[in-house]
Amino acid sequence: MDSGHYKDEEGKPWSGDLTSCEADALDMAEIAKAKGFTITTILTKQATNSRVIKKIEKAAKELEAGDIFMISYSGHGGQVPDQNGDEIDLDDILADETDETWCLYDGELIDDTLYSLWGKFKDGVRILVFSDSCHSGTITKMANFESKLNMTKTNEDKDGNKYRFLPTSVAQKTYRNNKVHYDNIMNNIDSKDARGENVKASVILFSGCQDNQLSLDGSFNGYFTGQLKKVWQNGNFKKSYKKFYKAIVNGLPPNVVAMKENQTPNYFKVGKPNIQFEHQLPFTI
Repeated sequence: MDSGHYKDEEGKPWSGDLTSCEADALDMAEIAKAKGFTITTILTKQATNSRVIKKIEKAAKELEAGDIFMISYSGHGGQVPDQNGDEIDLDDILADETDETWCLYDGELIDDTLYSLWGKFKDGVRILVFSDSCHSGTITKMANFESKLNMTKTNEDKDGNKYRFLPTSVAQKTYRNNKVHYDNIMNNIDSKDARGENVKASVILFSGCQDNQLSLDGSFNGYFTGQLKKVWQNGNFKKSYKKFYKAIVNGLPPNVVAMKENQTPNYFKVGKPNIQFEHQLPFTI
């Protein structure tokens, strides 16, 4: 990541080094290429907010009903305070009052922006999203995991396991240093767009963990991406997206810290319901 943007609580650059994010990106690109997708791979320094957003907007303009757009992200997940009320649930005192982010090279891409981008796609387009990152809930929830694993200032625990999240101290310092920038982004997005209420396309998201959990990095792949590859079996998996998800969850190793209890991949849908899409084999064009 760009150490000029992400700072620790003392104001020092925070690189948040991870081992296998680029490997994840290349492996997901290989799967997509094998299934006939046109591939654009954006790695590390190339993965700026403007470049990622422009690529998504270009696809939104070009794709028509029946087409499919796939995007895969592997890296740190962060959080910023919710400014437009899309995360508020008055019936839930533990409701998430932060917006989740992808930590791109030059700054965080807020989930409000992603949902607004999905709203640019035409009715009938299928959107398939994979995110091997931590999508935290509230900072308090994230802090509970950090405290339990003794890593309030780093993404690495005492056993050397690396997690794909922005530690609370880094998230807070980075937000304070760039408050006007992030607040302007959120304040300029309508809450309905931010919640995905205006999405006409059909979106299926696979994420490495739940909103209040952590995702593990690994030696060759993130644990989520590694398990996805095992289940996919070079294209030999012949069942629906929901069964694909269940097979990934069931195959995660139970003896690894942050598995099962602290890392359960998520599957959810946004936009127009599309039963046919859900029942297709994964990565079907």
